[in-house]
Amino acid sequence: MGSTGQHGSEGVGRRDLIKRTAALGLVAAPGMGLLSACASSGGDGQDKAKAGKKTEKNPLGVNDTAKLDFVLFDGGFGKEYAEDAVKLYEKAFPKAQVKFSATQKIQSTLQPRFNQGNPPDLIDNSGAEQMDMGVLVGKKQLADLTPLLDAPSYDDPSKKVRDTLRPGIVEMGQFDGDPVWILNYAYTVYGVWYSQKALDGLDEKYPETWDDMLKVCAKAKKKGIAGWTYAGKYPYYLPFSLYPMIAKVGGREVLDAIDNLEPNAWKHPAVKACFEAYYELFQKGYILRGTPGLDHIQSQTAWAKGKALFIPNGSWVENESANVIPADFDLAVSAPSGLDGSDKLPFGTIWASGGEPFVVPAKAANPEGGMEQLRVMLSEASSRNFTSKVKSLSALNGGIDGIELTPGLKAGVAALDKAGDNVVNPRIPDWYVQLEKEKIGVGGLGEMMAGRLTPAETVKKIQGFADEAAKDTSIKHYKHR
Repeated sequence: MGSTGQHGSEGVGRRDLIKRTAALGLVAAPGMGLLSACASSGGDGQDKAKAGKKTEKNPLGVNDTAKLDFVLFDGGFGKEYAEDAVKLYEKAFPKAQVKFSATQKIQSTLQPRFNQGNPPDLIDNSGAEQMDMGVLVGKKQLADLTPLLDAPSYDDPSKKVRDTLRPGIVEMGQFDGDPVWILNYAYTVYGVWYSQKALDGLDEKYPETWDDMLKVCAKAKKKGIAGWTYAGKYPYYLPFSLYPMIAKVGGREVLDAIDNLEPNAWKHPAVKACFEAYYELFQKGYILRGTPGLDHIQSQTAWAKGKALFIPNGSWVENESANVIPADFDLAVSAPSGLDGSDKLPFGTIWASGGEPFVVPAKAANPEGGMEQLRVMLSEASSRNFTSKVKSLSALNGGIDGIELTPGLKAGVAALDKAGDNVVNPRIPDWYVQLEKEKIGVGGLGEMMAGRLTPAETVKKIQGFADEAAKDTSIKHYKHR
């Protein structure tokens, strides 16, 4: 999957994990070639458990004596949250035997089982050895999760599960049309992260327009503080704030056209204007010196130490930088600044989306059980447990009552509240992983922010990369419907 495998400590780090978990597999990671070759339906399959009777308490009709086989990716979120949810399943179905296991080697552990036709009933398909989602969907190896989404929610039978989820979760599980093959359980808020204390020290508020952004950066520079830093070695972090800014300025249809690889999508005036705005940060010397050579950890550490005010990042930054963020930092996140009053969408427009993808295989012996376990996990109690244990929001639009949120989570929730319906979810990072990371990120934005390309040259170069991807018949193409 593009450059994800190249950076040691980044290997199975949270940020890569969450980016990767959403990766819908259009570029195989090293060692994934095997998967496409052998992901045929294989084997005669296992005997399906006879479905149980649908009742108010058992809306999916789970066979209460059928075994449930659940395999979790053992990564940054650990396994305790899932083990706790399994206990709730066992309580509801005391005669059912649940086999729960956690591994970092999802593909090598599970691919043979797919080939033999006896996959588990529920899988958290994540991490460096994530199975290629594009192949699994293309080979019809996953069950459609629509029955789960249309089932009554765990806490309120008058609401369907789908009506309790955060923005973008259902769409992220779709490829070309209606079936939903994946349910992302974690939820990430992307944006511009900063220390409220540092802003207060400048007697400034978060800037809502670009003129104000430049003023704040000028003020910071006088005090010896850089305006911005970012992961210079992995400049695909820049879109975390740049993409929602493009949507704010030009409307979400601009991002849709980019996702669809439409000719000239990158030449839209909103893209050019936002590139020019970011380039001003370079031109005016508002970027921390040496940033193009920093990795994600180094840039986050410099920022946490007060060397730069702003950093584009995802909500994992709180956990990942916990050892360097000072206790009185007052961590905050904002949606990106816009250009001015003529922007199409209001200030607050933000990127937030799911990660940690759960799937139920088409040949699962007990698919109803797999979906029911997910329904349990999407309850208030399970979501609260997840959030308090791993410092991440879950896909449930709630699950935070009664727990003390960390500063970053509190800021993320406030940013989502402010955004309301103005949450965008660019798909190019998970539809076209290599294009996003190596071409748009490293070859385009990284070069521009280091001053080696002008905004006009960057637009032209990235449009060329997108046109190449659109013509490449070796990758599957997706479109917004």
